[in-house]
Amino acid sequence: MRRIALIGVLLSAPYAVAAQNGVTNAVSSITAEDFIRRVGVIAHDSMLGRDTPSAGLSMTAQYIANEFRRMGLSPGAPNGSFIQEYPLIRERVDIVASSVAIEGGRTLRFGQDVSLLSGGPTDRRGVSGATVVVTGRPGNPQAVADLDVSGAVVLIVASGSNQWSRRDLFPLLRQGPAAVITVNDGSDAEWRSVVDGMNRVSLRTAWRERSANAPSLAVRAQAVERALASQGFDLRSALQSDSSPLSSQRLAGLTLTINVEYETVEETTAPNVVAVLEGSDPTLRDEYIAFSGHMDHVGVRTPVNGDSIFNGADDDASGTIAVVEAAEAFATLNPRPRRSLMFVLVSGEEKGLWGSEYFAEHPPVSIDQIVANLNADMVGRNWKDTIAVIGKEHSDLGETLNRVNERHPELGMTVIDDIWPGQRFYFRSDHYNFARKGVPILFFFNGTHEDYHRPSDHVEKIDGEKAARIVKLLFYLGLDIANADQRPRWYPESYRQIVTGTR
Repeated sequence: MRRIALIGVLLSAPYAVAAQNGVTNAVSSITAEDFIRRVGVIAHDSMLGRDTPSAGLSMTAQYIANEFRRMGLSPGAPNGSFIQEYPLIRERVDIVASSVAIEGGRTLRFGQDVSLLSGGPTDRRGVSGATVVVTGRPGNPQAVADLDVSGAVVLIVASGSNQWSRRDLFPLLRQGPAAVITVNDGSDAEWRSVVDGMNRVSLRTAWRERSANAPSLAVRAQAVERALASQGFDLRSALQSDSSPLSSQRLAGLTLTINVEYETVEETTAPNVVAVLEGSDPTLRDEYIAFSGHMDHVGVRTPVNGDSIFNGADDDASGTIAVVEAAEAFATLNPRPRRSLMFVLVSGEEKGLWGSEYFAEHPPVSIDQIVANLNADMVGRNWKDTIAVIGKEHSDLGETLNRVNERHPELGMTVIDDIWPGQRFYFRSDHYNFARKGVPILFFFNGTHEDYHRPSDHVEKIDGEKAARIVKLLFYLGLDIANADQRPRWYPESYRQIVTGTR
């Protein structure tokens, strides 16, 4: 027995040495120079800020797909390619089909009399209710919340120092009004500006039902003055009453019906990029670790100091290239990790986590087969030797990360917990769409900075040496998870709160 065991040790020694050499060689492929070069490609002015959707974003997706193909990775999108397109709709308010009808009176026309500010569309019957006129200064949120407006069409009459802000409307909308209409007594030029905002083409996801938010509109004072007078309300006097206290008046005899409809301008798509490295274990290769980052940024905007292209080098070319660099290192490994690896570069993060939402709803494998998600979003700036990893407290991935980092002091990397809980970053990047589907996550994040969402977020400001060490930590962590006998597990209380939504 002892002789057989000794032979087994002698035979396995070359394999262990080869495996260790393979890991060493893989890690050595992760360099600051490669990192900066690749960030420079996708954060270049020619990509025009990688808005979702845009030609620059599509070029970025194709560049990453070509890199994955060159590495020998397999296409991972459900359609058998590297690129998963998700559907979007460009639309605008249909000003002909939309209307506000005054019972027993005239019908107000969109563009001429009425403009949509937000919300909608309504169903074909529209929304209606008795009118509650609110006048005076908004005051504190509790005073607004105490107004009895449930099911009513709220008509806000305010001028001068009584003007309502968007924030003032939040406690009002929580009371469940049918609609909120703000009376506009501005000039013709001011009204055209309001209408121009309504006529802009908007973009939304095609797979998600619209939220049933109460429509918020603006109406010209002269369009409703006569209807209000018929109920004994003097609109002109109310508009001229400056700094009056908050009050409301229910006009039971005045019913307004609001109908908001949209027209589709264009059906389009935006890309995710997905690649797979199949695992070596006959059983565990059906489980996947997903590495993710978002390719998109905010595009071209109003110039700041003459620069209108928001390159997004840190947000999130840095996280995107962290995933690409890790993929290249894993692709060189021999033997391969036991579990399979999935490299997911999404878009639409800046619009509301669109790409990762679509991926989580339409994954190439069952979502239960994805055992962990390691997300990188902004990992190229700020502290030289520190990285915040959000989500450590929710699963045993946090313990695994601490153990792996202690095992590699040569990285010189300090891992800290979320130091910005009030900013709710856990819910603001793509890992959240994995987490809500039951996938344990860790979110690598260096925090925001003075160039966040500004055109000055340039590649020249990226710390490639630091970023390379973070990628190496991601590599070692992914390798540990991929080779472990057991898949990561949630802590029960976190699972109840994040996945099932219970406490």
